[in-house]
Amino acid sequence: MLQIQQYSDSGDSDPDENQTAHLKPLESGKSISTISLAVCAAPDVTPTGPSDSLQFVDITTKELTRNLKYEELFAPEVGPENPFLTQQQRAKKNMLAGFVEQAHISEFQFENQRRTFSSYGYALDPTVDCESEGKTVVGATLAAADSAMKTVFEASTKRPLDKRKRNKNDDPSDIEGFLGPWGCYEDEKRVMKPNEAEAEELEEYLAKKQKRGKQTDDKPLEEKTVLHIKDSVDYQGRSFLHVPQDVGVNLKSETPPDRCFLPKSHVHTWQGHSKGISAIRWFPHSAHLLLSCSMDCRVKLWEVYKERRCIRTYYGHRQAVRDIAFNNPGTQFLSAAYDRYIKMWDTETGECISRFTSRKIPYCIKYHPDDDKQNLFVAGTSDKKIICWDIRSGEIVQEYDRHLGAVNTITFVDENRRFVTTSDDKSLRVWEWDIPVDMKYIADPSMHSMPAVTPSPNHKWLACQSMDNKIVIFSALNRFKLNRKKTFSGHMVAGYACSLDFSPDMSYIISGDADGKAYVWDWKTTKLFSKWQAHDNVCIAVLWHPHEPSKVATAGWDGLIKYWD
Repeated sequence: MLQIQQYSDSGDSDPDENQTAHLKPLESGKSISTISLAVCAAPDVTPTGPSDSLQFVDITTKELTRNLKYEELFAPEVGPENPFLTQQQRAKKNMLAGFVEQAHISEFQFENQRRTFSSYGYALDPTVDCESEGKTVVGATLAAADSAMKTVFEASTKRPLDKRKRNKNDDPSDIEGFLGPWGCYEDEKRVMKPNEAEAEELEEYLAKKQKRGKQTDDKPLEEKTVLHIKDSVDYQGRSFLHVPQDVGVNLKSETPPDRCFLPKSHVHTWQGHSKGISAIRWFPHSAHLLLSCSMDCRVKLWEVYKERRCIRTYYGHRQAVRDIAFNNPGTQFLSAAYDRYIKMWDTETGECISRFTSRKIPYCIKYHPDDDKQNLFVAGTSDKKIICWDIRSGEIVQEYDRHLGAVNTITFVDENRRFVTTSDDKSLRVWEWDIPVDMKYIADPSMHSMPAVTPSPNHKWLACQSMDNKIVIFSALNRFKLNRKKTFSGHMVAGYACSLDFSPDMSYIISGDADGKAYVWDWKTTKLFSKWQAHDNVCIAVLWHPHEPSKVATAGWDGLIKYWD
């Protein structure tokens, strides 16, 4: 190292004594320059270890805050040894229980010896080479000696069933008598037949069981009808189907009332059914008659005006009647019951015209609304199908089979070119008529089953009774979209197929509920306008009269039909 020092021109200062070289002063008062040389004796050596030093980690550390190198992770332990550890604790471990060395052994042999040791208490010593040093046993040596060191896979004492002798014939040249592996035991009985005493006891038991069981008579019940009025025709020879014109209301009018009002009082009660009512229907167009079906297996026809009598009762089902439907003129109607039969009746005479069955329970029925297709009707059944029958031939002409649950409702929309069905599978499907593949499928995780659906008078909306105690509205044109702004709530219908209806001018929507009440909402604002106790039990059906501004019919499970105004 070379150092150059400069001194000022003061005469008092002397150069340092350790300087190795001096320059003579040239003139007095001038500065003196000094050169100092230093020598480094350490030689240049290339380092042998890694350039950066390793950082050791405490083995008790629970958390590492940086990525360690392999050398740091697997470095040997450094530091003083714990003097209090036992010899077992000091032993080197590579797992929790100790140190495991890698060894190659047959999986079957290992499992064989393990099971033998757990069953019999002995096994071959794995540390000894059996080929060179002979077999040595670990564990119960006496038991091993007694059983000749048989393993669990070798030891097999004969079981009692193994002692039975088989018929053997393994000679393949004996074509007739060859048995092979199919030979039976010598004392084997192939046919187990009860003895005489057991046979008598068994016959007696079966006879009792058949008597106790229900009659499984699938034949349809013989139909009959009862006319309850003396004057089935008037002085001009017109039957009760003729629309009356002296009731103060034009029942043949095509236009609805200008303004509808809420019903205020109870006007009349129709009594006659002995059990709960399941559905009621107005006579088409005029609504001067009312048809009802009940769980007492009967269908009844009632007068709406004048004396309001029961006109006719139709008997023909073994079990409860589920649904009814008029054809367009009202001369015939269908009844569907839990006895799996759909029957077509003549409304005036009460004669059963024909019967239809698919061996499944029909839940809903509908005639095709077009006048030129009155020979066709559809029924939703318990086996997830919508079946179309032709009345003329009595045969099924189409099946719509896409639902995943029993079909509850069928509603025609879009000028009867399409129909909408709801089901227990919590979905709504739209079908083109006569095409058995749904054109639209509406299902949402928030949707519930909708067992009652009613189209609005202007055919733009579908009101669906949802099982979450709401009435939801779907568009009935093109998109079939849920109208989230229109939801009617406040009633309790969960578990019941309570039907609903619109007022003719579409200003109100009315529904029954499980407590027997009737609820009326405003269509535009969805506000609850009125509610009243209509029945003692479930109010299952409500119908607003199509020509009267404030008259409503309700039916309940108390067997009554009530008329309100």
